[in-house]
Amino acid sequence: MRTILVTGMIIVMSIGSYAQSERSLVNRGNDLYEEKKFDAAEIQYRKALKENEESLPGRFNLGNSLHKQGKFDQSVTEFETAAARSMDTETLSKAMYNRGNSLLEAKQYDGAITSYREALKQNPGDLDAKYNLSYALMKRQQQQQDQKDGGQDQKDQKDKQKDDRKDQQKDKGDQNKQDQNKNTPPQDNQNDGKPQPERDGENQPPQMSKADAERILQVLKDAEKEVQKKLRAKPQQGSRSERDW
Repeated sequence: MRTILVTGMIIVMSIGSYAQSERSLVNRGNDLYEEKKFDAAEIQYRKALKENEESLPGRFNLGNSLHKQGKFDQSVTEFETAAARSMDTETLSKAMYNRGNSLLEAKQYDGAITSYREALKQNPGDLDAKYNLSYALMKRQQQQQDQKDGGQDQKDQKDKQKDDRKDQQKDKGDQNKQDQNKNTPPQDNQNDGKPQPERDGENQPPQMSKADAERILQVLKDAEKEVQKKLRAKPQQGSRSERDW
């Protein structure tokens, strides 16, 4: 499988185009870049930009060093600035190509696709840009499919949780019904537990007069007294002081 190109071309300065200090700083940064000391190279490029903010080699190569350090958001900004200041199609194509690489590494596939297409517009024969464009299109499709599958998985999970809750509620309801049936005494008549309507003259207790109630109460009291007498008349065993009957 072909390796994706993720680094851009280091812009070489023409002699006499820049001030001596700026040229020296960019050259020093390029040497450090070739030694893979990307953080140190970044420092030199930033120093060059302090000398000349419009330095296209300093801006472009700063983007490269940031990309190598995984600072993709910052590198995208530098490549955009370099592209805006490019005076020829070749430099513009390289800047957009590198911007696409940074966006590709950041998994921002829509932006990467746009950048590669812009690079190919400036340089239609750029095979690397064509390959990376195809790769970005494939990754975007895969990302969309993963998002779709993830959304379906979440829906399936929610549906399962909903069904589980329904089953739990049904089981709980069945258990409560069983408990209720256990605690309910059996009915003498088959009325399915429904109350029967009362009818006049039926199922009513007989009415008792006040006199009858008082008479019954007195009989109960007299009976209780006779019981108490019998209990007290019973001789106490072992008591010598008491007489035998």
